[in-house]
Amino acid sequence: MFKKSAIAFSTTALLTFASMDAAAWSQETHKRIVIDAVRYMEANPGTTQYNKLKAVANSAGYSMAQFADALGQGAYDVDDFEDTFICGAVSGDCQYAPVWSLGASIVKYTSYWHFQNHTQGGDEHGNDLGGYNYDKLTVWGAIDNMAASWLYGDHLDDGRGGMTGWWRSESSKYNSYGITEANYRQGSTSSKNMYKDFEKAPFQPIDNLGQYWYQQFMSRPTVQTLGFVLHTTDLLQPHHTWTTSDLNHAGWESWVNDYYYTENLNDLSKVDAAMNGFTPLSQNATDIRPLLTEGGAFSYSNGGIVLSSTGHYDRLQVANQTIPHAIAMVVHILNHAANRF
Repeated sequence: MFKKSAIAFSTTALLTFASMDAAAWSQETHKRIVIDAVRYMEANPGTTQYNKLKAVANSAGYSMAQFADALGQGAYDVDDFEDTFICGAVSGDCQYAPVWSLGASIVKYTSYWHFQNHTQGGDEHGNDLGGYNYDKLTVWGAIDNMAASWLYGDHLDDGRGGMTGWWRSESSKYNSYGITEANYRQGSTSSKNMYKDFEKAPFQPIDNLGQYWYQQFMSRPTVQTLGFVLHTTDLLQPHHTWTTSDLNHAGWESWVNDYYYTENLNDLSKVDAAMNGFTPLSQNATDIRPLLTEGGAFSYSNGGIVLSSTGHYDRLQVANQTIPHAIAMVVHILNHAANRF
């Protein structure tokens, strides 16, 4: 049963769903956060691993500006992954974006891996905090309802010979269960049955996404894979820890991008204070999820007002905390990663 009365899909409703933006920070904001983290490290070489990072970058032929840009591009690119296809309950037709790809340039189903729900405890996978699961949401809006209505009974693409629509029809495009979900499982457990109905599907949380890409970076260090890890600054976006695709989600994202520089959200003195909000990773640590979860706990505790208010002052108050903490979290990850190149 839907959390609100079922949505009647008029053309207007479908276009609203198609134009929704559930990617948390905008892609440009993701890139800015990473570039500013490197800028902070450059300004504080005595308390960060900037010199190690610079040596690595220079040896690979990068200037630090180029290195920061490449890292930021990796964080930017995660929202463009075409790794998550959802298949129709009746047709078995599989797509990677809503309304048969009408909204593909704006939001893709890969965004559902970008949440960590702090309003709930553990999930059925065994994670201490779960990801997006419509059935478990404690806050939601029309976009969440429209998605669950449009995708009602639809399943995660699990490859040819897997789950199908009626009459065993299928048009598998990508084994999202066997590849994407498996990558993001990270020590938890799963079954295909968990993903047979979108409205009850427990998507893996974003800290598992970050851990997967950090493992890839550690086994074969590249700027791109480290950049993918840094997309986890989504955890400092309150909508992604309260967990909803609605409730001023898109408007808040646009506001942050618009005022990022004019309101000095990236002021390095604010980052300096935010650095103390995280427990640094030990040099031998291989699991970065405790650090990432600290970031999520901060946005959940300090950012909830932006779900209900669009006031400039309310948004500014939250952004002045969450953006510096996002930059600080990246600095902590880069300090640890500098010893792994």
